[in-house]
This record gives sequence, structure tokens and C-alpha cells, in this order.
Amino acid sequence: MDKLHQATKSSTLSKDSSIKLGSHAKPHFLLVAQAETATVASTPKKPAGVDSKSDAGALASALLRGDENDSSYPPNKPITVLLIEKCAADARRILDILHADSKYPFHIIWTHAPPASLKHKYSNTDVILLDASLLIHRGVKALAQLQGIAPRIPILIMCATPKEQQAAETLVKPEVRQRIDFFAKNHVDAYWLPRALMLLVARLAAENLLAKGEKRAQQILNSIGDAVLATDLQGNVIYLNKMAESLTGWSYKDALGQPSSMVLTLINDQPQSNAADPIRQVIENNCILRMAEDCILVRRDGVELFIDDSIAPIHDGDDIVSGAVIVFHDVSAERTMAKEMSHMAQHDALTGLPNRALLEERFSSAVNQAKRNAKQIAILFIDLDFFKLVNDSLGHGVGDQLLRSVAERLVACVRATDTVSRHGGDEFVILLSELDKPEDAAHVAEKLTAAFCAPHLINDHKLHVSLSIGISVYPDDGSEMAFIMQNADIAMYHAKKSGRNSYQFFRADMNARASKRLLLESKLRQALKEGEFILHYQPQVELISGEITGAEALIRWRDPGGGLIPPAQFIPIAEECGLIISIGRWVLNEACRQMKAWRDSGCRSTPISVNISALEFRNKGFLDSINDILAQYQLPAGLLKLELTESILMHDIKSSINVLDELKSIGVLLSIDDFGTGYSSLSYLQRLPIDTLKIDQSFVRDLTTEKDDATIVSAVIGMGKNLGQKVIAEGVETLEQLNILRSYLCDEGQGFQFSRPLSANDYARFLATNNGVLPLG
Repeated sequence: MDKLHQATKSSTLSKDSSIKLGSHAKPHFLLVAQAETATVASTPKKPAGVDSKSDAGALASALLRGDENDSSYPPNKPITVLLIEKCAADARRILDILHADSKYPFHIIWTHAPPASLKHKYSNTDVILLDASLLIHRGVKALAQLQGIAPRIPILIMCATPKEQQAAETLVKPEVRQRIDFFAKNHVDAYWLPRALMLLVARLAAENLLAKGEKRAQQILNSIGDAVLATDLQGNVIYLNKMAESLTGWSYKDALGQPSSMVLTLINDQPQSNAADPIRQVIENNCILRMAEDCILVRRDGVELFIDDSIAPIHDGDDIVSGAVIVFHDVSAERTMAKEMSHMAQHDALTGLPNRALLEERFSSAVNQAKRNAKQIAILFIDLDFFKLVNDSLGHGVGDQLLRSVAERLVACVRATDTVSRHGGDEFVILLSELDKPEDAAHVAEKLTAAFCAPHLINDHKLHVSLSIGISVYPDDGSEMAFIMQNADIAMYHAKKSGRNSYQFFRADMNARASKRLLLESKLRQALKEGEFILHYQPQVELISGEITGAEALIRWRDPGGGLIPPAQFIPIAEECGLIISIGRWVLNEACRQMKAWRDSGCRSTPISVNISALEFRNKGFLDSINDILAQYQLPAGLLKLELTESILMHDIKSSINVLDELKSIGVLLSIDDFGTGYSSLSYLQRLPIDTLKIDQSFVRDLTTEKDDATIVSAVIGMGKNLGQKVIAEGVETLEQLNILRSYLCDEGQGFQFSRPLSANDYARFLATNNGVLPLG
């Protein structure tokens, strides 16, 4: 015990070896360092009661050593393996493999000493694992010495090459051949090695059973966790243990004397057919055989089980084949799990559709088929229009249900030979195979857009989503899937840009525009990170008195290489790539920070209007962000005015009213921007807690020349008055426009007639001019 405690403090296994296992071994390895050997004991936690697989090691060990009646062996004693291996790295790998195996408990003793130097105390091991090179270098004498030390112990010789195995086989005498097997080193893995060792132990246990016929030997094999079935030379059953009875459905009494092919009915899975009699092959060829992975055992009651099995010949005392033993176990659960894991690896978890990995496989097959049949292939890259609004306003649960509904509708629109896949988010890709011409893909796209005219019914919500579809054709647009996908994505972007709910075929000239867009998106991200955005402020003026009543904050991008970039050139891209929420929060924060700076400097305070995008308004954290920013800068809520378009509010009017009521309750001012361009219902409009209506500049621009525009402007002003709301006219650029608006009793105006957008400092000076009152003429 003192040596054991001393050894566990050191990581060196032997004085002759450079390997240090202490740092690599698992915490419950016991490392015993001696002059030439090391012991690694695997001590896995045992469950309560008897572990049949552990019993197997102990009982089979007792039988092989000839001490069947020795009661000193506990039922959970592991199988002891003497590992004779000169290569420290190979030894470490074997130790790790055998320790990691949870099916069979192993106790390993490692040495790289020659057999002659082995102590007799190792003769109580159950099986010897021998490096063939040690045997070859020392010849027949070494093997004889090993057999003399442990005459009843089976030996598994590991060979690096077939030539090495041939050399080792010449050293094995016929009288000991039945206890020696060979094993290829390239099969030393977590599956093969433990099974090979266990098969060797079980086979020799079965031979002893046949030789002695003792009741104790039957008890030993009945305790093995695997099923064991033994036959005579004719292939008739002479023994099966309790586990074999359970798996085959045959009792020992009924099976005895029956042909093994009747008791052990095996078929192949792909396609299902009777398998060749493996036991007959083993007996006739005197070889060890492992069945194919798709081997199925048909139980006596007809139930089919996938099994994993190994079959070996049984030899009598003269090394003559006298029968066979098959060791097998049920792997149905593992196979089901493997299939499920394979399905999960190739399918989208939410919709069950194929994912990109499986799509790539099917694309490759479709290409080969297209080449053989002179056909074409099309990729349809699909993006859902306005899905983010649904997801943000109604929550991810509703969004997920919508995606599943979309997936079902897409699948219903294509052939069984086509593939509908999901690539994450609201993007889907359809692979159309065996097309005669590109127009066939267009017909499918038209069918898809028509199918999505009907709403999706999700939790009492009628949700409308349309499709933007990009189409790329093989081989016209590329020969590899990556290029076809990229081109379809580019075409999809153009479909979305052209008005959504449409499809576009890829064209070569799209690449240049797509590259420009990607560059702009990259620069946008950099601009947000580097602080390249600034705000300008365009004054809003009371049309009767000329008093400056506030200003609208307008974002500008100060591109280091291109001057000021107006929002119309980058806001649409920010919305598409998801940056709009981050940019919108920056605008809110900067506007409030600037108002705080003006107040601290003694400048007169006026409300500042900030435009809010649809994604911001539907974001669940929107209300919290407003409260946080106002609190951060200690601003009265009445200094912040939020501008929202009609389309944003009308998308989900009930939800919009709830959010607006929350904002109104904290004192924030609210305005409908670009009024008149949307589809507001007057019945809903009077329910919205709105402070201001802003007439879109498209109506103001032609106010003096278009009678219809003048009528609309007059009507909006009258409606605002009746609802108790202020009305601001955007885009006032001439004195004539101003005079007409004043005659209509419009409250306020904004436009170049009063001022261009100003920097923060210029706006402060503008407010100070004439005490903030403009001469209107």
C-alpha cells in the first residue's frame, strides 16, 4: 500500500519509459510504478446489486484459470488484462480505450519487459495482450516462456502489418494455437478491442463448458451480460445462456439440438433477405467472423432486433474444431438513436426540413442526374417579406409556428423529387431537379407566390407573409452549389428591392450591384463602431407667429472617404441587414444627449422629433430603452417626440395602441409621419393617442399646382383640428406654399423655406436669433 500511495504522486510509469501518464489519466486511475511494469486499475462506480457484465469477467476468469470453485473472486471483479507493449504511446492509447469502455470492466497491467522477466504473480490474469514485435524479436523461446508462466491464459497478439502477423503465426505451436488469436493494430479502437478481448474470454469459457460439462460453467455463461450460443460441429445448438434465451425467444430446452439457423434466424436489413449461415462459415473456415452492421435477428415471436455479434470456432483439446460460439447483444436502441442523431444532423429542428448539409448532398446527386439526362437544375432562394415584424410584435413562439406553416405550404407546392430546405431565420431554399428549361422554375415561383396570398392562421391571428424569390439555374449560372446559391441570393435581393412578393432570375450584371451593396453593408457596420454618424436638426416653425417650436433629428453618415451620405442611401440597407435597431438606438441616445447639453448650456429647450423604424417599434425592449435614455440624461419626457409612419401603426393596430398608450403615460410626444401616404382608418385614428399629424411633403410640393393635393392638405388639416391634434406640413420650400398653408390654418411647417438641417451648434445659434422667432414675411 505504501508503494501504491507513493506511486500515485508520480506521473512516471517506469524508469525506462519516457511516457508520463499521470497528467493524462483519468482521476480514478491508480498508477502503480515498478521497475518494469505499471498497473492501471479502472474503478468505475458499480450500481447496486449484481452487474452481470462484471460477473462475466470474474466468473469467466475463474473458469479459465481452472479454479471454478474458488469463492474468493467477488462477483464484480473486472477482467484482468496483461498488456505487453514496448511503445509507450500505443500503451497509453490502449489504456484509455479499455478504461473508457463502460460495457466491460477491465483491470490492465502494462509492461514492456520481455516475457522471461515476468513474475509468476501475473499468471492470475485473464487474458494477455501482446505486441507482436516483442514476440518476433525474441522468437519461439519467448512465446514458450510466456506459455510456461501462464499456460491456461488466452493471448491476443497485436500486429501492425499482415507481414508481421505471418511472422508471428510461424512461432505459434499447434498445441497452443487454440488459445492464441491475432488482432490488427489499426482496429485498436473503442469498439473492436474490448469486443475482441471479451469474445476470446467467452469462447474459451464455452470450450471449458463443452470439455467439462460442469454446472458451474453453465452458471458462468448465464451471468454474462451478452447472449452466448454454442453449437456442435453440425451447427446444432448445444447451449444458450439466459440472455440468449431472452433475445431469441427460445428456451434452453426447446433450442437444444435444433439447427442454429432456426434458433438464430438472421436477415439483412438492406434489402431484407436471409443472411448466409455465419456459424457454418466459421466452422468450415476455422475463422472468427463479425456480422454486418445491418444484421437483424428475428425472434421466435417474429419481433425483429438489430444485433451486434461475433462468432468464433470452438476447439477441443487437440485443437480440432468441434463447434462454434456466437456472442451477441441487442443494439436496436443504439441504432435508433444513431438514426435520430443522423436525422438531426441533416434536418432543421424547427420545421423538420432538410438543412444545408443535406441540400448539398441532394444537389450533388441532382447534378449527376442532370448530366446523364441532359436536364437542368434550379435553386430558388426564398426570403419571407415582413417576417421580422411578426416575430418582434407577436413573439418568437408565434414566429416559430408561422415558419412551420410556411414550410408546409412550400412543400405542398413542389414535387416529391424536389427538396425544400431551411437555412435559418426566414430563409428557405428549394432545389428543383430534372428541369427541361428555366421557365419551369418560373412556373414554380408563380405557384409559390399564389399559394402565399392566403393568410396563415396562427393563434387567432391572420398573418400575411409574401415571398421574395431569387432563381439561379445550373449549369447556366454556375457549376458548383456555392456559386448557384450565391447567385440565387443576389437575385432574391433584387426581387425584394423591386417591391417584394415577386421573383427574379439571376443576371450577370447583378453581381456588380451586389458587391457594392455588400461593401456598403460592411462600411455601415464599421461606421456604427467608429462613430461616423452625426445628427442634424431641421427647425419646425409655428406658421402664424414664426416661433421655432422644435426640430426633427436627421441622421447623416460622415463617410471619411465620401463626405456626408444622406439616410436614403443607407437606411434601407440597415433595415435589411438588421443594423437599423442599433442605429435607431444611437439616434435616440444622441438626440437626448444633445438636448441635455443644450439645457446645461442655458439654451432654450424645444422638443426634438426622432423617427422610429418598424423594427425598433416592434422590438420588445423598445419601451425600456426609451425610459432608460430619458432617465440617463434626466430629461422631461415632453422634450422627446417620436415619429412613426401610418404603415407601422396599422400593421398590428391593437398592439400599436398598447405601445402608444405606454409611451403617452410617461409623457412622450407622438406624431404620425408622412400622413396621407398610408391606409389609416379614421375609426382607428381617433383611438390613437397622437399629438401631431405630419403632412407628407409629396402633397405640399404640388400644393400650388395640383387641385387634388390642395384638397387633401385642406382635409388633413381640418381632420387634425377636429381630433385635437397639431398639424405640421413637411417640405415647405416657397413663400407661396407657406401662404396657402397659413390660409388653411395649418399649425406648423418644416422645410427649406425656414431652414436647411443644421448642426447641433448651428441649431443652438438659430434658436438664439431674434429670441427664436423667424420673420415669415
